[in-house]
Amino acid sequence: MNVAQSLDPLAILRELEDQCRGSATGQSRDASAGSEWSGIAFRIGRDCLVSQLGEVIEVLEYPVLSQVPRTRSWVLGIANVRGNLLPVFDFGAWLGGEATVPGSRTRVLVVDHGGIYAGLVVDEVFGIRHFLQEEYTASDSAAAGILQPYLKNGFRRGDQVWSIFNLHELVLEPGFLKTAM
Repeated sequence: MNVAQSLDPLAILRELEDQCRGSATGQSRDASAGSEWSGIAFRIGRDCLVSQLGEVIEVLEYPVLSQVPRTRSWVLGIANVRGNLLPVFDFGAWLGGEATVPGSRTRVLVVDHGGIYAGLVVDEVFGIRHFLQEEYTASDSAAAGILQPYLKNGFRRGDQVWSIFNLHELVLEPGFLKTAM
């Protein structure tokens, strides 16, 4: 850092950020700029998935639900989230898997896309994951079956494959809102 930069508070903050990023990832800010993909990592059954960061607007703990009569089994109910009614669906059951048993790790991914505001119950959320471009894999997908139409490749980190799940495509699926029996 030169003398002119030492007087500039923004330059000092940038330098600190570079040092922190470098020590956390082993890279400098310049080396990782533009080569990272970020998403919300979660688990449904045995499948570890990740959705693009902008597709999930909020992650909630399992809320108190009001039942909705005459709906499919995967419609868990309606939650009041800060004055907004949020329909909550069992994500795994909707996909044809086993119903999610709510536990301490169960979370709700909130999606708001194309006029559809919905909560999707998942077994666990691992938080935000950052992947490097070199971890991208076009063909590996650990998840299969009914998930397949919504999977868009993935990232391989060691032995773990994180399949990219397109939540926006899911909520626009014609059958997604067919909740009545």
